[in-house]
Amino acid sequence: MQINHQATGVTMDTRQLIAKHQARTGAAGNAFRAPGRVNLIGEHTDYSGGLVLPAAIDFSTLVVVSPRTDKLAVLYSDNFAKQSSASLDAFPQHGSNDWSDYPFGVAWALREKGIELPGFDLTIAGDVPLGAGLSSSASIEVATAIALLSLTDTVVSREEIALLCQRAENDFVGANCGIMDQFIACFGEKDHAVLVDTRSLAHSAVPIPEQIKIVICNSMVKHSHAGGEYNTRRAEVDEGSLILQEHNPKIRELRDATIADLESLRDQMPANVYLRCRHIITENDRVERTVAAFKSGDLATVGRLMAEAHVSYRDDFKASCPEVDTLIEIAAQQPGLIGARLTGGGFGGCTVNLVEAEHADAFSNAVHDAYKKQLNIDAEIYNCRASAGAAPVS
Repeated sequence: MQINHQATGVTMDTRQLIAKHQARTGAAGNAFRAPGRVNLIGEHTDYSGGLVLPAAIDFSTLVVVSPRTDKLAVLYSDNFAKQSSASLDAFPQHGSNDWSDYPFGVAWALREKGIELPGFDLTIAGDVPLGAGLSSSASIEVATAIALLSLTDTVVSREEIALLCQRAENDFVGANCGIMDQFIACFGEKDHAVLVDTRSLAHSAVPIPEQIKIVICNSMVKHSHAGGEYNTRRAEVDEGSLILQEHNPKIRELRDATIADLESLRDQMPANVYLRCRHIITENDRVERTVAAFKSGDLATVGRLMAEAHVSYRDDFKASCPEVDTLIEIAAQQPGLIGARLTGGGFGGCTVNLVEAEHADAFSNAVHDAYKKQLNIDAEIYNCRASAGAAPVS
């Protein structure tokens, strides 16, 4: 049974990774970490100026960096045991569908901003599950950004770091993601989710009650943001937004539209575009109501809104899959469940489950065993806590 009741501790790994970095490069390095994330509610709203409620989790990317005396950027992945390098004098302008795209993309974005980088060695290790919808890519990007900035005299705000990392993923990697993943990697708070207005970048911490555990169930169906269905959905949302804007100049982004606005133009949109927009408009409303329910201690409403969000994500946004839906059905049958839904970019990945703490271990075991029995898939279950955002590691 693959149940991870606590994410791998970064402190112990730091010494090991620094030692590996020094053995490989001959230079002592400094270490930095950035977390993965789980989104409690608010999917695909972040690229239309909407609201999201993610939490950083205690799975991280850890990087060790040291400067070089030449103009080479040298990456080494401890997870993959692979090295990749590029000359800063002839740096690539787009990704090559490789693991190195994310850190190289950050270096590219920093240079595009006019930040001069020295040559560098960067050693990367992480325990954020790949392709699980827990934002391993943003974790790598933000850890890389704060590491590379440490080699310069440039001071960059956390907001700007998040935006630069988003640009790296949009323009270098080729994935049209919003700002949520990079933002929460920068601004996560221990034992809190963070409400983010992705248009203004205003944000506020929302306490997660002590009696709740975050249980993440990995369907083992991997997804990727770089192309495919994710970018198709983004294009559909953009198409609907343009139609709304043409008829109402006050609608700058889909965030500004109401259900009444959408319904009035339903006949002028393709059916799929209408449904994608309906998901996002109703999802923004669910985020606001979920935050209010958390603040008032109304966990029953939190659970109901998570269930509604999953149905909308599955039926209107068409971003679920049979395996994920099976996990949701199994979770609904377990004692102690508060709410469950698909989290992340969709088309596979993980479910997020809020579970009463006293039932969390039994819930994890029961979901794992039932999923294995029904689909013969050995799911990974992660019992997580909300954690702090990116930081140097001593």
